[in-house]
Amino acid sequence: MKKTAVSFSGKDSTLALHDLLSSTEYEVKLLFSTVTDGFNRTSIHGVREELLEAQVESIGLPLIKIRIPEHCSNEEYGAIMLKEMDAMKELGIDHIAFGDLFLEDVRKYREEMLKPVGITPVFPLWGLNTSELIHRFLSLGYRTITTCVDLTRLSEGFSGKEITQSFLADLPVEVDPCGENGEYHSFVFDGPIFKEPIRFKLGEKKFTNDIYTGQIRFCYTDLIPSK
Repeated sequence: MKKTAVSFSGKDSTLALHDLLSSTEYEVKLLFSTVTDGFNRTSIHGVREELLEAQVESIGLPLIKIRIPEHCSNEEYGAIMLKEMDAMKELGIDHIAFGDLFLEDVRKYREEMLKPVGITPVFPLWGLNTSELIHRFLSLGYRTITTCVDLTRLSEGFSGKEITQSFLADLPVEVDPCGENGEYHSFVFDGPIFKEPIRFKLGEKKFTNDIYTGQIRFCYTDLIPSK
């Protein structure tokens, strides 16, 4: 079987992991996630490091945290990732799986990133209908909550909401159901691959600016670990 690492973040990567765990072709050896230093939260999704650790403990797979600085240039990010991918290769990893759905530029970037290392990228969900995907995700029994929304595409009321059939029905027609265009990001807290649910409570909302325009663009909802 092909020894595989999975890039782990929100619901799409969780579904990709779900499928790979039942595969007879791939053997998932570990998960990896990027964590932003200073904030000690997962990059982009803004989830506390403690909750990430609770997820992987419940899943029961090893985790590699790839730490990136708070203000990380594309060049610095690329260098960090290349070093980490090379280290995974040394561990025997020959395939890395991503939960990407249809963004060609993102796929090309990942393919180019892995080429020098000799690791093969895998995209288990690529090209599948995103509406069908999110309904399948929910029908499997997974539960997930939005941690961040892009305010140019969704109102702040969508941040900190569990993704349900009602949530999906309320999405504007131009928004991808899986948020593949960056409309929202999520945290999965229960489902078939978890031994037990991840417990948390909702914290405050925080608004951050677009680095290019300086205008308020993102609304994050803090998730606080609880017993």
